[in-house]
Amino acid sequence: MFQDTSPDTEVSKSWPATLPEHQFETVRHILFGTLTAVRNTMALLHKLNYAEPNDWSQPLPTGRPNEVMAILTKRIRVD
Repeated sequence: MFQDTSPDTEVSKSWPATLPEHQFETVRHILFGTLTAVRNTMALLHKLNYAEPNDWSQPLPTGRPNEVMAILTKRIRVD
């Protein structure tokens, strides 16, 4: 029923399995536009499987009439 995990078994010799090493970098995306345009862009990036809508900041006013901004910080793998 249970596997023998004593130090001399094959399972323990390969554990922990080594994972491939990848480099990651952080990128930041900033959207500026009307609230409708910003939300539509977020929805499009979600549809393209790039970012979840909840990963974005809340739309923040920029001080310009009818303009908001939203920020997405994403870690991407670079090899």
